[in-house]
Amino acid sequence: MNKEEISNLFDQFNHLTALIIGDVMIDAYYWGKVDRISPEAPVPVVHVQRKENRLGGAANVALNVKSLGAKAIMCSVVGDGSKGDVFRKTCKESGFSTEGIIDSVDRMTTVKTRVIAAGHHIVRIDDEITSPLSNTDERNLLDCIQQILQRQKIDVIIFEDYNKGVLTPKVISTVLGWAEERNIPTAVDPKKDHFFLYQKCSLFKPNLKELKEGLLVEFDKADTVSLKNAMTSLTEKLNCKTAMVTLSELGVMTHHNGAFHHEPAHEREINDVSGAGDTVISVAALALAAGVSPDNYAKLANLAGGLVCEKVGVVPIDKQRLQEEANKHL
Repeated sequence: MNKEEISNLFDQFNHLTALIIGDVMIDAYYWGKVDRISPEAPVPVVHVQRKENRLGGAANVALNVKSLGAKAIMCSVVGDGSKGDVFRKTCKESGFSTEGIIDSVDRMTTVKTRVIAAGHHIVRIDDEITSPLSNTDERNLLDCIQQILQRQKIDVIIFEDYNKGVLTPKVISTVLGWAEERNIPTAVDPKKDHFFLYQKCSLFKPNLKELKEGLLVEFDKADTVSLKNAMTSLTEKLNCKTAMVTLSELGVMTHHNGAFHHEPAHEREINDVSGAGDTVISVAALALAAGVSPDNYAKLANLAGGLVCEKVGVVPIDKQRLQEEANKHL
């Protein structure tokens, strides 16, 4: 891609709308300092100086989509209690509509609480329910998605699966069918439980651990032959157009139309890998919707994933910084 093509792509992002379906959550942060070890146990005592709630999970994908200039619509289910209220409030503060958010009396809102001191991640506490949606919640979610598809032009649908129960087999198959009817590309960030339910998706993006768990295979990440064999098996079983596997410090590998492309990682000062996968799928999905080739959207997504790892905590991509890096490296 040359600079003009990159500029046109980033301008095109401003005219796209992505529908993000999956497990939303609150990323809660306790920022503090450590001056001593607890007398009760050999653990640090964190003196909390600041607290913060951020959008996490599928909602962080929405943040990344919005940061790139596109419109993001979230569809998910949260609890009807105080944490659900916090999630809705945080959505509105971040400029998101909650038209696609369903309240449930049967579920709690997932909250991941991270304690960070002096730039170090001390501990994470997860408060969640991972059982599948009830029949009522599933029906309400599908009705909501259908209404959005009927009244808005959607350029890409992103499935963000964190194994928290929102993406049930029925939700997955029904929405994939609607997308096929409307010729809307679909991008999937999977977990192993529903690995092979995303039949005929446009883009399937597991990380290496998820690929091996999904296919029940084991090999070293430097074993390129085994990786390519696994990706071939994956695309055949899914009948998907493109598979893109993230390889951490080794970059990403794509498989499309029988051809492989490896994009090495760029050297970065890595501070926190949290949320990098959300950024990768967001960038790749929007570029896919814009008609960019798999090789090129893999390059751009690879750049973006590395950039957010330079920050502490889950943060969305900075569009201007990404464009500058793209001009430099692509």
